[in-house]
Amino acid sequence: MEQQVECGTLVYDPVADKVGEYRAVSGPYVLLRPLGGGREWEADPVRIRPASLAERLSAGVRAANGRTATGAAASLDRPPAPVPGCAACLELAALRADARNRHDGSAATDASVLLRRHLAERHAG
Repeated sequence: MEQQVECGTLVYDPVADKVGEYRAVSGPYVLLRPLGGGREWEADPVRIRPASLAERLSAGVRAANGRTATGAAASLDRPPAPVPGCAACLELAALRADARNRHDGSAATDASVLLRRHLAERHAG
């Protein structure tokens, strides 16, 4: 695959025998990341090709199954709850509520991500 590939494109690496998300060029190689996240690997840019529909679906199911097995899927299905009395939590929850009221799903998701990060950093354990 000698042509320019856009970041995020799903490609098949026959050497690794798996589908990966194209990330960047690294020297003579390209960096691919497994669907659902994980450790990136280097692939020969000449050998990769666009992933077929069946390969993309299979990789997506494998990633979803991996999230379910670790419990990550359930925690991402529900929005994070603010810790009572924490001003930062309440502020992020208010930002999310405002975004929802404006029907801005992207901003609501961003606020949830920031709230999850805050919870992990300040309230973990």
